Amino acid sequence: MAAWWRILIAGIIGYALGNVSSGILVAKLYGIKDIRKQGSGNAGTTNVLRTLGWVPSVLTLLGDCLKGLIAALIGKWLGGDLGLLVGGTCAVIGHDFPAAFGFKGGKGIATSWGMIFAVSPWIALILLALVLVIVGVSRYMSVGSIAAAVLYPILTLIFKRRSAAYGLYVGFALFAGALAIFCHRANIGRLLRGEENRLDFVKISHIRSKIGFRNKNKK
Repeated sequence: MAAWWRILIAGIIGYALGNVSSGILVAKLYGIKDIRKQGSGNAGTTNVLRTLGWVPSVLTLLGDCLKGLIAALIGKWLGGDLGLLVGGTCAVIGHDFPAAFGFKGGKGIATSWGMIFAVSPWIALILLALVLVIVGVSRYMSVGSIAAAVLYPILTLIFKRRSAAYGLYVGFALFAGALAIFCHRANIGRLLRGEENRLDFVKISHIRSKIGFRNKNKK
């Protein structure tokens, strides 16, 4: 096992990377001072999508995925399997609860996906396909995210069963899944009450956003 200080450094770097809020930074480029004061009040990809449209949301998604991936890879370099999991998980925690932004961040799905890609590209691609299918059919982003959070530990049980660090991977997968579900607790409540908003792809396609200002075509 790697020296404890290497694992600690992996966690610190991961949390610091997680504090880099892609949603807030991208929204500022498009003229919104704080995306958390728009729409759902979240700094994640879905709120950017609803507020600013496809291109800003893709930029946010890529940024959030990359910080989870980079944190995990740095962690692996510093401390092997444990370093990978600690670095990636701390990036997710930093995204969800960023000290730099008053501990009010996103819900960690994209950042978790970046970490999961470092753990197993196959698991990451299966989860991505699952989310795309569920969201495409139901138009509920939260349902796709919650389903992925539940499936991740199950896929880890299957795909990492031959790993020497099998217990570590399963344990961290359970934690990551539980954290994602916790961050979606408000969505779960709205789903149960029938109040959750669906994605309106037609409306989103009519949003026109340019660097420096926001301009929506009103219908």
